[in-house]
Amino acid sequence: MKRVYIILMLSIIVWLPALAEGQEKADTIYIPPYPVSGHHAFKGGEHLAFTLNYGIVTGGKAFLSVADTVINDQKALHIVGRGETVGLADVLYKIRDRYESYITEDTNLPIRAVRSIREGRYRYYNEVDYLRDSSQVVSQKSGVHDVQEGILDIISAFYFARSHKFNDELEMDEVIEFMTYFSDENFPLRIRYRGTETVKTKFGKVMCYKFSPVTEVGRAFKTEEDMHVWITKDRNRIPVRVKFNLAVGSFTCELDEFKGLKYPFDSIQF
Repeated sequence: MKRVYIILMLSIIVWLPALAEGQEKADTIYIPPYPVSGHHAFKGGEHLAFTLNYGIVTGGKAFLSVADTVINDQKALHIVGRGETVGLADVLYKIRDRYESYITEDTNLPIRAVRSIREGRYRYYNEVDYLRDSSQVVSQKSGVHDVQEGILDIISAFYFARSHKFNDELEMDEVIEFMTYFSDENFPLRIRYRGTETVKTKFGKVMCYKFSPVTEVGRAFKTEEDMHVWITKDRNRIPVRVKFNLAVGSFTCELDEFKGLKYPFDSIQF
């Protein structure tokens, strides 16, 4: 049960960390050094709040926020993803996880990534700097590593996808690929586009893009039907629902609050 809580709480921070649990390692995935489109789906001041539910029981909360900042004398966006257990889950196994990414405004590529983990008695902290000129990363934990051009961290991968990958040009069953540097390793992330679907939310019916992870059989998720993610089919492209089917039951992460969106929430169908 502790392992389930860890996977789920990491997931609702930005859902991609859970996919890393089920990905087969690969040496290289091609990523263009710069985005191919000029769309930017978010801005400083955006805030998203989520709840994790097991049936009628709420077991966790997660938050995603974007703020304008300056790092290394350049303007940047500071993205923070926080996840925490609540209620009985908090009593059984307290989680206070925080992921941070500093990204450039123009390319959405990471400058620095921070991972701060508190899960029960376990503690972990690391910072990774991304050196674009030399295609290297510098980890506080393990030093300098060569990486491929255009590599992302877990948080920036999601925001990069919001601006440059989630769009109407996707074809049914197309696989989107990212190479990330996660836990001092290269981790490929692959998600499959499942088409569009309208989902019922507390805000009304929302038209969404639907995605499923492409995972290695026998790892965290046994089939591609064990996890689905719904992203709004508008210019904001925010997650409104993540659903997991696990041996212990079905868990759903729902968007509970939003503010500071860059564009109107046009995908809501009242």
